[in-house]
Amino acid sequence: MNYIWELAIYAKQKGMDEDAIFYTIGQPFSGYMELSMECINETEIPEQVEINPYYRYFEIFKQLFAPELDENQEIIEVVHDLAIHHLKDIDVLMGMNRREYYIQFMVKDLEQGYFGSYVKEKIHVFSLEEKKTLANNLLRLYETGEGIYLLRDTVRRIFTSTYIFSNAEERDEIIFYLRTKQTKEKEQKLEVIKYLFLPFKCTVEVYWERIFGVMGVDDLMKIDRIMNY
Repeated sequence: MNYIWELAIYAKQKGMDEDAIFYTIGQPFSGYMELSMECINETEIPEQVEINPYYRYFEIFKQLFAPELDENQEIIEVVHDLAIHHLKDIDVLMGMNRREYYIQFMVKDLEQGYFGSYVKEKIHVFSLEEKKTLANNLLRLYETGEGIYLLRDTVRRIFTSTYIFSNAEERDEIIFYLRTKQTKEKEQKLEVIKYLFLPFKCTVEVYWERIFGVMGVDDLMKIDRIMNY
């Protein structure tokens, strides 16, 4: 990572409050990088991050934080941190289009309970990217009304190895073979997806590590690895 916006996005992906990071003027700092971390390939985010404020923002800081100033250091550090946080927010938002804004608003609605207390209680089990997947497909649901298609699409995006079958002849049933170990967290994710996208007329049958054999699908016709349906 070299730029403050990279650090902010990385912190969000790790579920951290990137507003809690305190940015200080590096003593000393590199003239070739914006972030002045001890390890250039750092994977952990410290609470206090040293930066080179002149790397991209020389015109802003050249008269505010001149190196020869040695008075009111505490005030300088606080003002510097506030300014960098503001510039960081501008940096991050510059890469967003209108759709990204809508997705961000939808994620906040999910987290704040506008889709029900059940979703609010369980939404924390999803990563940031998974929340964006939910939000984007909810927007598509409002636009198209295609609940079944978006249910399948959401499950495939979050459980990436999934097989999905429909039993439309006998009843309106969707069968998910998730091909992953069953855990409480994964169960909660699937229940939230069903809560948001599953039409009332449909039912869901879920298989985790084993499923019945399916003619024409070689991966599902292995001896001793199938079950009765």
